[in-house]
Amino acid sequence: MAVIDKAVLRRVKMYDRIARWTITLGGALIIAGVIAILALIVGVTLPLFWPSRASLLVDSVALIEKDKTAAPTSAMGVDLVELAGEAGGDSLTAFTLDQTGLFRFLDLSTAESAKASATVAPPLLQEIRVDAPGDEKNQTIVSVERIGSLRFSLLWSGGGVTLVEAAIEPHFDKAGGRSVKCAARTLAKIDAEKKEKPLRALLRKNGDGATTCAKLLSSKQVVVIRQATTENALGESQTTSERTVIDDLPGDVSAMTMDASGKTLYLGTSDGCLVRREFDDEGKISYRETIPAFPDRRKITALAMLLGDVSLAVGDAQGEVTDWFEIREENSRKLRQIRTLASHASAVVELIPSSRDKTLVSRDELGVCRFSFATNARHLFDVSPTSDELNAVEAVAFSPRGNAFAVRDVKDRLCVWRIDNPHPQVSFNALFGKVHYEGYAEPSYKWQSSGDEPKYSLTPIIFGTIKSTIYALAFALPLGLFGAVYVSHFTTPALRRTIKPIVEIMAAVPSVVIGFLTLLWLGPVLSDQIMTVFAGFVTVPLAFVAFMLFWQWLRKYDWARRAENGYEFLILIPVVCLGAYLATYFQSPLERLLFHGDFKQWLFDATHKPYEALNSLAVAFGLGFAVIPIIFSLSEDSLSCIPHNLTAASLALGASRWQTLRRVILPSASPGIFAAAMVGFGRAVGETMIVFMATGNTAIMDWSPFNGFRTLSANVAVEMPEAAVGETLYRLLFLCAVILFVFTFVLNTTAELVRQHLRKRYGKY
Repeated sequence: MAVIDKAVLRRVKMYDRIARWTITLGGALIIAGVIAILALIVGVTLPLFWPSRASLLVDSVALIEKDKTAAPTSAMGVDLVELAGEAGGDSLTAFTLDQTGLFRFLDLSTAESAKASATVAPPLLQEIRVDAPGDEKNQTIVSVERIGSLRFSLLWSGGGVTLVEAAIEPHFDKAGGRSVKCAARTLAKIDAEKKEKPLRALLRKNGDGATTCAKLLSSKQVVVIRQATTENALGESQTTSERTVIDDLPGDVSAMTMDASGKTLYLGTSDGCLVRREFDDEGKISYRETIPAFPDRRKITALAMLLGDVSLAVGDAQGEVTDWFEIREENSRKLRQIRTLASHASAVVELIPSSRDKTLVSRDELGVCRFSFATNARHLFDVSPTSDELNAVEAVAFSPRGNAFAVRDVKDRLCVWRIDNPHPQVSFNALFGKVHYEGYAEPSYKWQSSGDEPKYSLTPIIFGTIKSTIYALAFALPLGLFGAVYVSHFTTPALRRTIKPIVEIMAAVPSVVIGFLTLLWLGPVLSDQIMTVFAGFVTVPLAFVAFMLFWQWLRKYDWARRAENGYEFLILIPVVCLGAYLATYFQSPLERLLFHGDFKQWLFDATHKPYEALNSLAVAFGLGFAVIPIIFSLSEDSLSCIPHNLTAASLALGASRWQTLRRVILPSASPGIFAAAMVGFGRAVGETMIVFMATGNTAIMDWSPFNGFRTLSANVAVEMPEAAVGETLYRLLFLCAVILFVFTFVLNTTAELVRQHLRKRYGKY
């Protein structure tokens, strides 16, 4: 009887425990790492869906002390600069403009909500007076038209108009102390015309220095004055002026606005009509349009141009705010209502667009200010004074950075809110639904992260991911599976031992190399030989079928039957080469016969879409090359593991090799084959470099094989270098990662469930 060494036994048990705990700890760490990664990307994504909100900063603070008198306030503004570093705190500055043209800049940084006083005005930083045009003294401001957050078009009692801009620039000294420099600049002016007393006026100055002024002389007459200064060859300046009278209006003008360039004027009438007049460089009318905005002829009470000067916001007497822009259809261009943004309980009296995005503030007669985002028609939140005494709102102001909002009442008391509105563009419909973007005739799915109106639809990105996977698997799955079947059950063991390592080495080729070759070599070759590829889809199968019919006659010879025992591929190589040669030979005649000699031109004429060199076919071949080794290797392992007694029993009962393969081997190996297909699917879904380099990264939704697409992984690679940390685009890219993670998780879970079902059905092996 053998003697058991207890010391060796204790040592073996100790090693077993160490191995068991090491493996357990390693597995737990892997699971924890995956969960941590998921928690990270989900944590970065979640703020996208947090609601926008407003928090009160200053409540009912006096703009002017009660024991002092001043001219009535005509306009106001607010600017909140969020400071960082050792200086700490925030710079909150407000300004007022009274009817004499005096700007008063006030420091609200210490006027906290709990300490604000309704009697003591905040510290005065600076007073700056702007002068009226002309020689007439003691003029007062008749009306003020807001342009953005810091610019105002002022109509003076003498009939002149000035364009002024308030500037608030925080500065810090070396010790970290805060100081604010304030300025009020006159950017342009239009002198008064004799015998004209305008009711309202708009003044714009474009980048070329030309000024355009629209004056409402009466309820049904508008005069547009355009002045431009040019220099001749001698350096002498010359000012030209063009005056245009608009008196063909359908009703009384109740609202007016103009784009920043001064080339498009919009008028709203009391009987619900929208009037558009466009002007050329000389100031003459180049386009006229007058349309009834609403069937019930409700009064238009407010107009404003949104950021980008494409969309027009319209407020009416029933409290609705609508978004309009031009639609081009063939040879016509019409102003159309696109969406309804907000609804108030009373008439809209003012519209204030943000200077940073498509956010719009609408104020009604009751003082309720409603924040909306125009692109997706999302209602963000409402702001209204908390004090009953402040219900009589007279003016509001939106900071240039969109982070503060102020309300002033008739007694010159001020309320200020901090606006937290980081991701107004994000909504379920904007991410996954159709949105009617500016410049498009109809709603569509679009991804474009830049511009005045970013487009963040993830639908074309998800579509591109699915499209790339389907095209890649359509190429890789048949080749990988049929190759595995042939190597595992039809070729010789020696050849199997040679072929399988070679195919597996293909998996070691870096994807960036495959993408590089697809970009610089395969894409141009396919572009030049596209008809050869199509002809090959016909000639190669025909050559194969013809050869097989011929082979049936050759099988009566012993040497032919011996060649079938694992060396068939050597005979088929010349057949495939013959089919490829026939495709090359017939591609020109086929192109002349079917496509009038130019396939690419025919494609453009038929679909109105050009042939792109970096298209789905190139990706199918490139990405398929990367997926084939995975499908081949796993499928071959599954097929080779089928017990030999099953195949021997089938052959002994008289079944052919093909019948044995179809009825015995493939059903038994189906769990492994399905797992191989799913692993290949996951490899194709998550691939980055090949689709990044070989698709053109065009985010379009089209199943055509002749254009590109953009996938989730490639979208992250393309956009991440341009994304600012914490901004909307940055978090949306993490959302792409979450969708990709969820997609692969659901896919792998489903694949595992199906595989387990197949194993139960066909038994273990």
